[in-house]
Amino acid sequence: MKTPPRTGMTAEERVTVGPENRIVFADDRMPAVLATPWLVAHLEYAARHAIAPCLDDHERSVGTYVEVEHMAPVPEGFTVVCRARVIHADGPVVTFQVDAHDGTETVARGIHKRRVIDVDRFARRVARKRGAPGRSGQ
Repeated sequence: MKTPPRTGMTAEERVTVGPENRIVFADDRMPAVLATPWLVAHLEYAARHAIAPCLDDHERSVGTYVEVEHMAPVPEGFTVVCRARVIHADGPVVTFQVDAHDGTETVARGIHKRRVIDVDRFARRVARKRGAPGRSGQ
């Protein structure tokens, strides 16, 4: 790492609810709202952006833990601001407090952890897995 992540580092990610990220089971009775997997993804993106300036060119951060309470629906057309703030760093493991707000209310909050990894080592691990006998998807 160029510099260790510091407590208090933050980043935001914005997402507008539309056909590509709303629930798939919306119908005449069930309103189209932001799907939880998309909400969690954007909270992760915010965390990744928060520590990106700390990483060397050969490093990335990958998500290892997510505990998020999705507390309120977000209707189609609304924009959600997802925020991540570093609350602890222990070597390559960084812990974030995450939250999301739609301009009306808090829609999610929780904890997220990321691990800083070496891209080349990670790619070798993936390549070994792809070449392993009996792998899924064959």
